[in-house]
Amino acid sequence: MKRILGITILLAVVYLATWIFSDAVTGRQSFLSAFNQENLLRRTALFGILGIGVAFVIITSGIDLSIGSVVCLVGVGFPWLTVQLGWPIWVALPLAIIVPVIIGLIHGLLITRLKLQPFVVTLCGLLMYRGITRGFTNDQTAGFQNELKGLRWLANGEIPITDSFGIPFPVVILAIIATLAAIFLNKTIYGRYLLALGNNEEAARFSGINTDKMVILAYVICSTLAGLGGLLFVLDTNSAQPVDFGNFYELFAIAAAVLGGCSLRGGTGTIIGVLIGTALIQLLRNMITLVDQIPQNIEYAVIGAVILAGAVGDEIAKRVVSTRKA
Repeated sequence: MKRILGITILLAVVYLATWIFSDAVTGRQSFLSAFNQENLLRRTALFGILGIGVAFVIITSGIDLSIGSVVCLVGVGFPWLTVQLGWPIWVALPLAIIVPVIIGLIHGLLITRLKLQPFVVTLCGLLMYRGITRGFTNDQTAGFQNELKGLRWLANGEIPITDSFGIPFPVVILAIIATLAAIFLNKTIYGRYLLALGNNEEAARFSGINTDKMVILAYVICSTLAGLGGLLFVLDTNSAQPVDFGNFYELFAIAAAVLGGCSLRGGTGTIIGVLIGTALIQLLRNMITLVDQIPQNIEYAVIGAVILAGAVGDEIAKRVVSTRKA
């Protein structure tokens, strides 16, 4: 709870600082404009879905570096199938969900059955899935043009609150996913199994937990949510290029999970923390864009520093706890 309280305070401080330096000092109305706030909420919701997925893997002391490439595979593949190839939506849409499920299953089996390192397995996935996407599209942009407007509302639609402001519908989707994930992690026996596995896999196995199934489940959840995120991302943008769509999205997802309290050692993590971490990452990106004093080309440096700070904080917290126990 202290970790969540700390990141919540940091989120409020960054929000206030962004408003001061982008609006109050310059006299503009860019940060607090309805358009920017809606866009900030939408991006937080879309990346929050990815963050929740990778949180399940990190809780098991694993990692998934293939998230961005799964986003690319689904985000480029779906419009390519429906528009370029003319497949009916009732065929292409289930396929866009089934493929990430299979990817997560393969990752889990390679890690549990062949005892391969998650870093190696998912790094290979990062390279393979983007390469496959670039191959079947011949590096051509895929988009919906003017088709599937009803389906695209799921990503770019909004629920009106006032005449000038509305809640983006992806926020609703995120709320549903986050609620289900929190219930699963905190209120079900399988959620407790995942946490126990992350704390001590050998002890969990000796206590009768099928740790292999739990690891596979975590990677299936992660890849499935990455596929859903990829679908929503492309529905929002309307088109995608296989060469860069989803690039570094795994970076943002992992950073959000770590900032939100997911220990890279496993066994610790909360869904609400991941959501706050995601909001902080997207707010920092927005701050870099709007504040004139911050160069826009240092975005990845900032995110990298944030991940490092989270890892250092996690290590310090572990040592403090160990010292107190001793």
